[in-house]
Amino acid sequence: MSYIFVNNISLRYGKRVLFDEVNIKFTTGNCYGIIGANGAGKSTFLKILSGEIDSTTGKVEIAPGARMSVLKQNHFEFDEISVLDTVIRGNEKLFKVIQEKDAIYAKEEFTDEDGIRVSELEGEFAEMNGWEAESDAAQLLQNLGVKEVNHTKLMKELDGNQKVRVLLAQALFGNPDILLLDEPTNDLDLNTIMWLEDFLADYPNLVLVVSHDRHFLDSVCTHVADIDFSKINIFTGNYSFWYQASQLALKQRADKNKKLEEKAAELKDFIARFSANASKSKQATSRKKALDKLDFAEIKPSTRKYPAIIYKQERDAGDIILEIKNLSAQREIGEYLFKDVSFEINKGEKVTIIADDHIAVTKLFDIITGNDTAVTGEIKWGQTITYAYLPSDNSEFFKEPLTLIDWLRQFSEEKDEQFIRGFLGKMLFSGDDVNKICTVLSGGEKMRCMIARTMLANPNFIILDEPTNHLDLESITSFNESLIAYNGTALFSSYDHEFTNTSATRVIELSPAGFIDKLMTFDDYLKFKKELLPYR
Repeated sequence: MSYIFVNNISLRYGKRVLFDEVNIKFTTGNCYGIIGANGAGKSTFLKILSGEIDSTTGKVEIAPGARMSVLKQNHFEFDEISVLDTVIRGNEKLFKVIQEKDAIYAKEEFTDEDGIRVSELEGEFAEMNGWEAESDAAQLLQNLGVKEVNHTKLMKELDGNQKVRVLLAQALFGNPDILLLDEPTNDLDLNTIMWLEDFLADYPNLVLVVSHDRHFLDSVCTHVADIDFSKINIFTGNYSFWYQASQLALKQRADKNKKLEEKAAELKDFIARFSANASKSKQATSRKKALDKLDFAEIKPSTRKYPAIIYKQERDAGDIILEIKNLSAQREIGEYLFKDVSFEINKGEKVTIIADDHIAVTKLFDIITGNDTAVTGEIKWGQTITYAYLPSDNSEFFKEPLTLIDWLRQFSEEKDEQFIRGFLGKMLFSGDDVNKICTVLSGGEKMRCMIARTMLANPNFIILDEPTNHLDLESITSFNESLIAYNGTALFSSYDHEFTNTSATRVIELSPAGFIDKLMTFDDYLKFKKELLPYR
């Protein structure tokens, strides 16, 4: 049985305390989603567990003989190694056996000692399923979208997107006893994420994962490990259960007049309802049993801060919103991103645009907003429309070294500092934070600034291109709830499955051959596509 014991782990950087006497146990058969606000130490905690960095105090104990595998973040570490060998190196013991065995067989003179040693190595090789190693590695690569033609190439010959997939295959190779994954869905397409969800939901061993993808966490996690106040607390259930339960607990704490018995009954009812609906993962049976036995006292209010993303319409839109006729766009001359696309956006719709090549989506949004031109076609906006555009690439907006106050003021008709501070405060920039220089902000901070900019426009139509990029779970959750509540019209694209499925009322898919337009939820669209062309 695999396990990880974390005994009195503390980590300090000067006066800053990241972890303070953390004591927890992770056990086999479970998948733990590591969550926490940006900077809480999620990735750092995985590095402590893997031995990449040392804690200030305490120790990590791993089950004797257990093999741990970690998703590597260094995309250049294996540049001189073939793709297939890089994957097989995920089982370092097997890879060393292969190397030593091959070196002996390559000798011109073969001694008796060599014969004895190679016999031992062949035994170890067979015990570790070495004969299936190459075919298993190749199958993993195929499942993760790395084509066979690339398997014999050196890693340095692949682009960054493909390298990510190879390193993920390396981590998964050989079914390690303990699997540590930091943002495994980054740069993966929808089909590959769905395959990975199924793989991990069926995985029998111990998994710890950090991810900002709520649907992914909900699909694979049996538990949540929440980093807060320099401590880590483990809760039964997936991310949605933890979030909804913590929000309920927060509401109950604020309700001083409600009796303890009523609060207990409310929480127990919530747990029962969630247990009955714990079917998102193939681990649902074991999760339901755990939830049924859950003590409501385990659930604590979260101390997280959620940005207040609120879109108000300055005026109501008329009947004509947006009309697109026979629109075509090319990456290069002769290479179409999409062709002869025609559709109308109706008042109050929330339309998600998807494509195998996301450049097509960004191209469409840039053409609609006048930042690019189409090869053919027409665009007609309704006269009453005031739109706000949140682009996926915001680098052009952060070239001048302005304070956040001055940065946001340039997009506001109202220049009063208190007014500007109010919008920054909604995005969790308070006190001296508003005097930060915008050019040194993190990706998440820049995205929150851009959201504040779009809110200032009081739009009745919003266009969002990958709005969840760089955001933490708290900001993504707030943005998701904001888009659902928004009374205006929206056109958006997001790789966040939960964000898309809960917000979109219509799906339009672009392709070089044309487009598909369906009035349905994202999950229903996936079912529709699967009936037409099953995944892999």
